[in-house]
Amino acid sequence: MDNKYSLLATINCPADLKRLSRRELPRLAQELREYIIEVVSQNGGHLASNLGVIELTIALHRVFNSPQDKIIWDVGHQIYAHKILTGRRDNFKSLRQFKGLSGFPKRSESPHDVFETGHASTSISAALGMLCGQGLQGKKSHVVAVIGDGALTGGMAFEALNHAGQLGNRLIIILNDNNMSIGQNVGALSVYMTKLTTTRYYRLFRDTVDKTIQHLPWIGLRLNNYIQRFKRALKAFFFRTNLFADLGYEYVGPLNGHDINSLLHVLTNVLKNFYRPTVIHIATKKGKGYIHAESDPSLFHGVGAFSIGDGKLEPKTDLSFTDAFGQSMVELGKEDQRIVAITAAMKDGTGLDRFAELFPTRFFDVGIAEQHAVTFAAGLATAGLKPVVAIYSTFMQRATDQLIHDVALQNLPVIFALDRAGLVGNDGETHHGNFDLSLFSCVPGLVILSPGNCEELGLMLAYALKLNKPVILRYPRAIPSCGNRDLTLPLALGKGLLLGQASGDVLLISTGSLLGEALKASSLLSSKGVLTSVYHLRFIKPIAEEVFLSLVSRFKLLVYIEDNVVRGGLGEYLARILAQASHFKRQLFIGLPDRFIEHGSRHELLWHCGLDAKGIANQVLATIKDKKEATLKPS
Repeated sequence: MDNKYSLLATINCPADLKRLSRRELPRLAQELREYIIEVVSQNGGHLASNLGVIELTIALHRVFNSPQDKIIWDVGHQIYAHKILTGRRDNFKSLRQFKGLSGFPKRSESPHDVFETGHASTSISAALGMLCGQGLQGKKSHVVAVIGDGALTGGMAFEALNHAGQLGNRLIIILNDNNMSIGQNVGALSVYMTKLTTTRYYRLFRDTVDKTIQHLPWIGLRLNNYIQRFKRALKAFFFRTNLFADLGYEYVGPLNGHDINSLLHVLTNVLKNFYRPTVIHIATKKGKGYIHAESDPSLFHGVGAFSIGDGKLEPKTDLSFTDAFGQSMVELGKEDQRIVAITAAMKDGTGLDRFAELFPTRFFDVGIAEQHAVTFAAGLATAGLKPVVAIYSTFMQRATDQLIHDVALQNLPVIFALDRAGLVGNDGETHHGNFDLSLFSCVPGLVILSPGNCEELGLMLAYALKLNKPVILRYPRAIPSCGNRDLTLPLALGKGLLLGQASGDVLLISTGSLLGEALKASSLLSSKGVLTSVYHLRFIKPIAEEVFLSLVSRFKLLVYIEDNVVRGGLGEYLARILAQASHFKRQLFIGLPDRFIEHGSRHELLWHCGLDAKGIANQVLATIKDKKEATLKPS
């Protein structure tokens, strides 16, 4: 490693961290910050959240014995320091690269990554399960769940809090508060009270007094109830959060999450003296130690490559599908005041930031609560509004029941903008939108649209808002790659666009997200003497079956191309239409395999799955000619 990381270079495992003196820990924190900034500036990643938990990560690995003690990081995007301190320092430069380290916890990567958390609000449930599982087997180790105030907005977190409070097991929850204003609580009185109430002597005194009062004849139980109510009221006066105490938790904090000594003191005392579920509330600052991330943590939450000196990101050259959606929402919102937008803590990521700025009363960010977002939108629809719910495909999996039961069953006109459909790239397995077509194409009455470029996305959004039906608008995290194709012809329900000759050897049937690759593959095949056309479906559902059957009858080989798992996907749906009509054709299914796809750039992953232009062309050539010399060399 570089000489500027001389102290970090000595840490190969958590045991090495324990050998450092306390005076060396702030320097270690600084080196960790600089190393993370250096790597993320080149590879991209989640920067602000990681810089905010440096001291906490050091304290946790100093006090606990990972992997015997289990540390679960909610959402998992803030585990860069954890990875570096648990033996992956030298490999950290491969972060989020194809075949390199994942940007999230990965059980196959290290025994220190005890649970994979790419979606929010799961850590407390997993931690409680681990704790109960160990207890049933007579094993003893500590289990810690680290959850942010954002993830705590998810309903699953509250379900787990309720259950853990009921069981009363020795679960430790770190509430990393990097957004709520807790003002004067993070001061001398708070620190003093926290240190006092976590000591063994205070705990012994309190438990003795409680037991004595409970055993007083006649008035013991009643007096104890009054005292407990008084203590909760007193705590509510000094500390704004009283929920945890009401649920049966010990509550410690708030603490300065960047003060290593305070963190070490409290964690050590909790470990020694607390035997009930405990919440340790810490206050941290996103982007801590890097001025550009501190001043704009949203921008540096999930960031591409950037210049460390001035914090400037690499400029975007072309309009992405997300950009086009945001622009279309603004334009349509100006025309129709009934249009409202809903998102689940992803205002910037879904492109709704401008809409929120212009129409604040018609924009709703419900927090990390996708299920609520969908049913809330259904309620808005019954009131005569036109709700557009913007959620990433992979997060929409959580609200499948709400889409079916609360929207489709009632045929309510809710529009779902499913961003990040298909392969998203460097965030990997937890964020790829590989399953939405299989999950939602079977829902009665649901219309699914798939645009091929930005102009068509705007056209489809306007069409969906007039359709008076539930609609999914599905598009990838990408810049359209289909060139200057004019895809703005008026939409007709269930009908696609034929791009090429009306008959030939091969018909490539493509979703909009892969239209560019299909068109390039068509050109490559034509250069090999294979007469090929492309059918851009536009509508994944419904399909105008008579039009479709008439078209495919004029081609020898049908090739279904989709960035969804093949099993239960678009190709199988279309093949069933042919089988029911007794149209027996040679068919080739090109899509995602029946496994989870690793992380890497979108270009690398398309190549890896055979979904880039050359991969598509080679599979077609192998099917119709079965000659190795006919294949195209990979780029």
